[in-house]
Amino acid sequence: MDQQLNLVTLGVGDLRVSRRFYSRGLGWTPLLDLDEIVFYQVGKGLALALFPLADLGADTGHAATAGTPFTLAQNLGSPAEVDAAMRRAREAGATVLKEPRHAAFGGYHGYFADPDGHRWEVCHNPGWSVAADGTVTLAAIEPPDTED
Repeated sequence: MDQQLNLVTLGVGDLRVSRRFYSRGLGWTPLLDLDEIVFYQVGKGLALALFPLADLGADTGHAATAGTPFTLAQNLGSPAEVDAAMRRAREAGATVLKEPRHAAFGGYHGYFADPDGHRWEVCHNPGWSVAADGTVTLAAIEPPDTED
C-alpha cells in the first residue's frame, strides 16, 4: 500500500450547518457540492469531505460516533495569519479551544472546534515547508527565549 492520504471525511451532525461554516464562514470553495456530501480541495491531491454522521455509519456498515481523538491542522505563513484565521473561525461560529500563542515547538498556534467538535489547529511553524512537488520538510526549531 502506498504511503499517501487523498481524502479525509468528517462525519457531521447537520450537513447544512457544516457546509455554511466551511463555505461561508471560513470562505472555502467547494470542489464538489452535492445535497448529500460536500468536498473541498485542501492540498495537492488532498480533499476534505463533509458527510452526515449517520450516512457515514451506514456506508461503512458500522455505527459512526462523534468524537475528537485527532486534530486537523493548517500551517500558515506568519503569526498574524494565525490570528486572522482564528478571528475568521470565531466569527463563523467556531468554539475557540486555545487562543493563539507561542508554542513549545518554537512556532505560534491555537485551536478551534467546528460545529461538530472537530478540532483544528491553526499554526505557524517556521520549520515546516512544502516543495513544489508537494514534499513536506519538517525541521526542528528552537523555541524563542521567553525569559528576560
